[in-house]
Amino acid sequence: MPNTTEYTLSKVPEVTLIFWVIKILATTLGETGGDAVSMSMNLGYLVGTAIFAMIFLIAMLIQIKAKCFHPFLYWATIIATTTVGTTLADFSDRSLGVGYTGGTTLLFTLLMLSLVVWYKTLGSVSVSSINSPKAEIFYWITIMFSQTLGTALGDWTADTAGLGYVGGAIIFSLLLGTVLAAYFWTKISRTLLFWAAFILTRPLGAVVGDFLDKPVNEGGLALSRYSASVALIVIIIAFILMCPQRAAKDSSH
Repeated sequence: MPNTTEYTLSKVPEVTLIFWVIKILATTLGETGGDAVSMSMNLGYLVGTAIFAMIFLIAMLIQIKAKCFHPFLYWATIIATTTVGTTLADFSDRSLGVGYTGGTTLLFTLLMLSLVVWYKTLGSVSVSSINSPKAEIFYWITIMFSQTLGTALGDWTADTAGLGYVGGAIIFSLLLGTVLAAYFWTKISRTLLFWAAFILTRPLGAVVGDFLDKPVNEGGLALSRYSASVALIVIIIAFILMCPQRAAKDSSH
């Protein structure tokens, strides 16, 4: 009898080109959507973080309780991590006065700590090993830290490093290209390359999102955060519908 559990136990998608396309779109949406609530609605970073943190927790619990992979549920949870990451990073960097450098350093430390604890607890941080509620919790906490770090890193690159939004987008695109080259032409751990790419797509989305909605005198296009967010949502839904995804294979079977 054929083994079918490899697709029922894993509730994260197979890592393909479309995965990365949607991931970048989702991270860009996280920036415009997070800014829309905290800035355009004038709710502030703390209230915005509280709202998105609640949405993230609800989405994560539903995702963990799900019996199989659901593309819309998975990507809704990813988007929830990007929006809470945006407002949380902005709250830390700006409201608490930690600054972009301090925020980036702190969040990088938390991300590495999350990965280390995950590895020490379960023996693997590979996407293909996510086949239990405990592994899923580690996965989503790590993603949330990576999304928050990406916002702080994107802001640090654009503002503190003085590269601007376009310059930041170029830098992170080149870094992602380096990871892609390493995937095809080296034997570096695929798990390490996955997390490197996952982390780098977030600041790329952050600077692209800021480029879309920041004022022209700050180097942006001054587009409406609401219209940009709606457009990104429509594009993401279209990709999910037109490019079916399947669950990652469970390496434990």
